[in-house]
Amino acid sequence: MTIRPILIHPDPRLKKAADPVAEVTEEVRTLAADMLQTMYEAPGIGLAAPQVGVMKRLLVMDCVKEADQAPRPMVLINPVILWSSETRSVYEEGCLSIPEQYAEVERPAEVRVRWMGLDGEETEEHFSGLWATCVQHEIDHLDGKLFIDYLKPLKRQMITRKMEKLKRERARA
Repeated sequence: MTIRPILIHPDPRLKKAADPVAEVTEEVRTLAADMLQTMYEAPGIGLAAPQVGVMKRLLVMDCVKEADQAPRPMVLINPVILWSSETRSVYEEGCLSIPEQYAEVERPAEVRVRWMGLDGEETEEHFSGLWATCVQHEIDHLDGKLFIDYLKPLKRQMITRKMEKLKRERARA
């Protein structure tokens, strides 16, 4: 497994919609394994393929945070939200492509999602709490949308400027 570099906003690839995955190949399995490794190493609870520069509709997530619980790594290929609750929840979100920046985002509190697994089979699951927020955040990435797109323009511009500065500093390092 390889830890892949994570793109930092602003990068035009983060604003493009990703293409569906036609079939589960060895390349897709390798990508999923690399993405899980990259996500855990970062550390994060979710990662979408466009964040590692691969424009495919694939995401990984694991929202288990308790040390006494077994991890639950999930790979979702071509995920689709089938249903969203009218009830909303607010979470302070962050993003591996926007390091050290956090903001409250309001989203549906529960969602039902269908996706293809690495076995090629379709799966459906009802998510709530942090899992619901995470899966929606990652699906947004597949659609070229970032969590800062939910913020007021001034706050979004401020974060974007911080990221541009961070990229310049990293380029010099």
